[in-house]
Amino acid sequence: MATRFVLCSVFVALATSAAAQDRPATLATLFEDIFGPRGLVVASQDVQLDGTNHAAHFNSAFQSDFRLVNIALTSQLAAIPLPSPASGFTYRFDPATGTFQRSTRSFGPILADRGETIGKGRMAFGFSHQFFSFDHLDGVALVSVPAVFTHDSFEIGGGRSDVIETVNTIEATVNQFSGALTYGVTDRFDLSLAVPIVRTRLSLLSNATIHRVGTGANVRVHYFPDENAIDGFGSNHQFFAEGSAGGVGDIVVRAKGTVLREGQKALAAGVDVRLPTGDERNLLGSGAAGIRPFAAFSTAFGPFAPHANIAYQWNGKSVIAGDVESGVKADLPDRFAYALGSDLTVTERFSIVLDVTGQRVLDSPRLFTRPTTSTGPAGSVTLPDIRFETASYWVSSGALGFKANVAPTVLINFNLRFSIGQNGLSDRIAPLVGFEWAF
Repeated sequence: MATRFVLCSVFVALATSAAAQDRPATLATLFEDIFGPRGLVVASQDVQLDGTNHAAHFNSAFQSDFRLVNIALTSQLAAIPLPSPASGFTYRFDPATGTFQRSTRSFGPILADRGETIGKGRMAFGFSHQFFSFDHLDGVALVSVPAVFTHDSFEIGGGRSDVIETVNTIEATVNQFSGALTYGVTDRFDLSLAVPIVRTRLSLLSNATIHRVGTGANVRVHYFPDENAIDGFGSNHQFFAEGSAGGVGDIVVRAKGTVLREGQKALAAGVDVRLPTGDERNLLGSGAAGIRPFAAFSTAFGPFAPHANIAYQWNGKSVIAGDVESGVKADLPDRFAYALGSDLTVTERFSIVLDVTGQRVLDSPRLFTRPTTSTGPAGSVTLPDIRFETASYWVSSGALGFKANVAPTVLINFNLRFSIGQNGLSDRIAPLVGFEWAF
């Protein structure tokens, strides 16, 4: 009992200390604020009829709409599969001997679930680290995202036909440390608590180029101050913004019960309740409550232990899907999810795990590229641009890992999760390391 009390105390203290970590400026408005509070403004020596200088404001969907990348990132955080809080060691009470016996030979999956519970009165603690470095958003490489800025009131023509081309490099990384505690209430019913500690980093480098299809050779109308350019009238400029934040993410509470058990076959049903404890303004959490009912089936054929999961993730309203600055909330996209896989017992102390997972993301903003042509008195130019459209799509990934029994009731886990396709916010490889301790 003392061991359990100390473990629970450490678990809570870890979450509390993480919540007290640094709180930088909000990350959710990084893309909107990079060019300043008035948007992308270039210098001008063009004098108006009233004697004032020309106000050269350029606008783009990049600033107003690219905040939707926050939806992709926070939805991804909410959908990241936490390592299964069920222990690799499952037990069943044997009334004939009056003792608990291992109910499965295998150590179970890493990111999926199986139909077994851990056993009445048993406890399990797990800790893991996952790292994500996202490189594509809907097939568009984040190292080169195009965006075209047009002059305000560009439809008037003339000098307002000038456009600014930007090529944007986005870096988005997430470190997630997760602790999970599971208690076997009965021989068929478990309760679990998972606390993720998240570190998110965003950076944006934007290279801007003025195309003077309206003003032509008159560089004084629209320019970037540049001491290296002739007379200081530059056509290129670089903008940069970055930020990071760390703290507790969205805590998940789970209830899971085995509803069918027949030999090596087991079917469980359960529900995950996600609490909006992460700071959504710094992209540490979704900012919305979530409910995820699921079912898990598992069986065994010799050294093979196949498993299958289905789930539906319902998400509430969040300012991330609405407007962060005004506080208006909107629905985060819901998801249907499945997982198919098997673990293979190689030796009594070592097993290999393979999974294929898929998620149907419902009614979510998607990024597309398209060419856009701007024409003015001095010529025309065709440039790549972006747009967002609402659509549903599949996100698929695979996972390969192993579990090693390094001490009595202690497992070391290693897993590599890789994207299949480039829908949504994707990364090539996401590694996971962790351990499990059953007692």
